[in-house]
Amino acid sequence: MFDSFIRLVREIYQTDAFIPLHAPRFLGNEKKYLNDVLDSTYVSTIGPYVERFEAEVAKFTGARYAVATVSGTAALHTALILAGVKPGEEVITQALTFTATANAVHYCGAEPVFIDVERSTLGMSVVALDRFLAERTERRGDYFFNKKTGKRIAACLPMHTFGHPCDIPGLLEVCRRYQLPLVEDAAEALGSRLNGKHCGTFGLLGAISFNGNKIMTTGGGGMILTDDENLAKEALHLTTTAKLPHPWQFVHDRIGFNYRMPNLNAALGVAQLESLPVYVQKKRALAQVYREWSRKHGFVSVDEPVSAASNYWLNALVLSDIQQRDEFLQFSLGQKVMTRPVWEPLNHLPAYRHCCHDGLTNTLWLADRLVNLPSSVTP
Repeated sequence: MFDSFIRLVREIYQTDAFIPLHAPRFLGNEKKYLNDVLDSTYVSTIGPYVERFEAEVAKFTGARYAVATVSGTAALHTALILAGVKPGEEVITQALTFTATANAVHYCGAEPVFIDVERSTLGMSVVALDRFLAERTERRGDYFFNKKTGKRIAACLPMHTFGHPCDIPGLLEVCRRYQLPLVEDAAEALGSRLNGKHCGTFGLLGAISFNGNKIMTTGGGGMILTDDENLAKEALHLTTTAKLPHPWQFVHDRIGFNYRMPNLNAALGVAQLESLPVYVQKKRALAQVYREWSRKHGFVSVDEPVSAASNYWLNALVLSDIQQRDEFLQFSLGQKVMTRPVWEPLNHLPAYRHCCHDGLTNTLWLADRLVNLPSSVTP
């Protein structure tokens, strides 16, 4: 059974060499645009490719504004600040995510509260969020506070896991009732849409990642998405060390961040974005191949939710238990085909063991069973 998986993957990628989990592809104008930047000498945070990249990402996603940053984590950190998260407060998020999600909360001086996910979408559960807010918070004036810690709940931070849209309309409805700003961790979801609307454009703000292992890359980089003009201006200001515009003076009106994306990275991003529709098409076709193999051999693949069009950044199987998961991982890695388990639930990590959570039943169930499959854009 596992042998047939190895044969399938080698047939897909047409190689007997090591097959990584997700490698970047450079199929277009990457070298041309990078050489253009080198010839201009504008390789740092000032240059035309940065603004061009922002405009083209905004157009692709349908966001009114896009602000480029040095990483997805930087985008998420800035977005949380703009949403009003302050030191000593709490942000509701999920434990089934990469650690950067919770790290960005900590960078604000706040604490994450971990809510369970849905098994179908792998994203934050609407039912779990509603239950937590109803049972474990209390209203004081205009805000809601955690009954146990006494801290204000400042924002909600769901994540679109592996590029599959979570139930963001349902989460937004709950957040509106509790007057919570919603920030989307759409780091993995570039090219994913729900009901025709791009992930990262539902909430007050969204954050995308262009890390080297994402569906398209700038080497390292991220993007803040928003429809709010004032928030976009603030994002640009904060990520440019909060420097006031002036021909020669260096005046900074607050503590800002050196988070602006360099022109060199943006040039790579412009070229990659030109190929993104092809990448999404190829990855969706790959997901169909995995889906058919899974059904044939009695496995369950993670598929896009109803009314969604996922980018299938990483394909995943749900195995029967942790023993079968580990057997699959050991066998495939031994055959030089890279697979991996889902991230360790964040409440198990030393930095977050003390954080509030709701029991995380589905999170722990999935952590014992999920395996990611090679998902690079196919030849």
